[in-house]
Amino acid sequence: MSTSRTTYIWQQESWPLLQFSAQAVAEPLKQARHAQAVVEGKALAMGLGRTGDLMPELFTQEVIATAAIEGQKLDPDAVRSSVMCKLGLGDVGPQNRHIDGLVEVISDATQAFGVPLDHDRLCRWQSALFPGGTSGIRRIGVGRYRAHVDPMQIVSGLPGRELVHYEAPPSARVAQDMARFLGWFNGSVPVAGQVPAIDGLARAALAHLWFESIRPFEDGNGRIGRAIADMALAQDMQAPTRLYSLSRQLLESRAAYYDALTNAQRGKGDQTEWVRWFVNQLTAASLRSGAVIDQAIEKSQFWGRCAQVELNDRQRKVLQRLLDDGDGGFEGGLNAEKYMTMTGASKATATRDLAGLLAEQLVWTTGQGNPPRQNSCRPNRTQQ
Repeated sequence: MSTSRTTYIWQQESWPLLQFSAQAVAEPLKQARHAQAVVEGKALAMGLGRTGDLMPELFTQEVIATAAIEGQKLDPDAVRSSVMCKLGLGDVGPQNRHIDGLVEVISDATQAFGVPLDHDRLCRWQSALFPGGTSGIRRIGVGRYRAHVDPMQIVSGLPGRELVHYEAPPSARVAQDMARFLGWFNGSVPVAGQVPAIDGLARAALAHLWFESIRPFEDGNGRIGRAIADMALAQDMQAPTRLYSLSRQLLESRAAYYDALTNAQRGKGDQTEWVRWFVNQLTAASLRSGAVIDQAIEKSQFWGRCAQVELNDRQRKVLQRLLDDGDGGFEGGLNAEKYMTMTGASKATATRDLAGLLAEQLVWTTGQGNPPRQNSCRPNRTQQ
C-alpha cells in the first residue's frame, strides 16, 4: 500500500487552530452573500418564501445528493415521500428506514439549529444512518465514536495498490478532539445583532473541515459532516431553512470537493484556500437554486394557464412528470408507449389522451416533418 509521508493537519502543533485570511476571502464572501440575497429576494417576490414550494424540492435534493456523494443511489420517489411526510405535507407511504434516518438527520440539523450540538446528538445522528447496525453487509459500531486500533484512512486504488489520501487521528484521541471541536462550534454560534468573531459562511467551512479531519465514526462521517455544515449555515441565517442545496453543488463538484478536502487536511494551520473554495460552492449553489425557482414558477404558471382545460388523472400525471423533468429532461420525448408505461393505459386510451393534449396545445410534436407548435403553455415534446 502506498502511503504519504505528508504531515496531516492534526499532527501540526497549531492543531486544532484553523486560520484563514479574512482579507483574501472577503470578495468570495461578498459574492456569496449577494447570490444568497438575490435568490431569497426572487423567491419572496414570487410568493415562494422559505417554506413554500421550494422547501420539499430542495430538501429532497439535499438528501439524494449527500448520499450520492458517498456512492449511494437513493430512490427519488422514496426520498420525496419521506421528506413530504417529515414536513407534514403528505401521507405516510412506503417506508425506508435508511432514507427516513437521513431525512431525520438533515431535518434535525437545520430545524433545531438553536439547540447546542453535543456528543449524544451526533451519536444519535449516526445511529439513524445505520438502523440495522450495518454498512452494507459489514457490521459497524453505531451510536458511539470509533474505538478500533486500525488507522482510519481514506483510500483509493486497486487492492495491493491502494493510495492513502488521508489518515485521521487515532481512535484513542477522538473523544478529546471532539470535545474541543464541540466547544468551538457551540461557542462560535452567531448572535443576532452582534458582529460575529468569524463570518458565518467561513465558520461553516471550518466546521465541516474540522469534523471531517477527526472522522469520529466508523462510517457516516461525510453525511454527518455535511449536516454540520447545514446546521452552521442555518445558524448564520438564523432560520431553519434556506433556498439552496449545498450537497447538490458538492455532488456536481465531487472530484474537486475531495481534492479540496485532501489538500486542506494535508496542509498546515492556514485554511484560506479551503474557505475560499467552500464559499465559492455556496455561491454556485445559490445560482443553481435560481433555476429551481424558475422551474417552480414555470409549473405554477403552466397550471394556472391551463386551469380551464378538462384533463383526466392520467393526463395530469404525465404533464406533471414532464414539468418535473424540465425542458429536454425527459429523454427521447414522450410517445404512446411511454404514456402506457407511466399510466397503465391501453394503447387506444394512450393515443386518445395524447391527441387531447395536442388538441389543447399542452404539448407539441417533432419529427416526421411536423414543425414545433409555438405555444407558451407546453411542458415538453411528444413524438409521433
